[in-house]
Amino acid sequence: PKNTGKEQKAIKIQAWWRGTLVRRTLLHAALRASIIQRWWKQVLLKLQADRRRAALELYARQTWAAVRLQSWVRMWCIRQRYIRLLHAVRIIQVYWRWHNCHTCGFLRGRYELTANKLGLELEIFLGSQICRITDCIPFPIKN
Repeated sequence: PKNTGKEQKAIKIQAWWRGTLVRRTLLHAALRASIIQRWWKQVLLKLQADRRRAALELYARQTWAAVRLQSWVRMWCIRQRYIRLLHAVRIIQVYWRWHNCHTCGFLRGRYELTANKLGLELEIFLGSQICRITDCIPFPIKN
């Protein structure tokens, strides 16, 4: 009967020690799991920030490309209009030079150039004939 009391006490001490070891092991495992979870959250946040930055850079590149294309198209349209006006001016000059050489006429006119239009008033006198040209040519310039 005395051994059983000592055995009971030894069993209680061993159970307490095993419980202490288990609790310590569980505590260490919980701490390691917490460290891993914090690290993983940081990795996910960094990945999310990288994705956001990549999406923003893509949007900026697309917007820049669209603006660039629009400016090229506007430039091309204005250049085409300028070329047509230059061609018309050259035709008028050729005809005027030919008439000036062969007739006693003269040319009188004025123009008004503003930011968005060209106003022309021409009078061509060829002897007894008078030719009046009045035109307002708008420029397709973006405001």
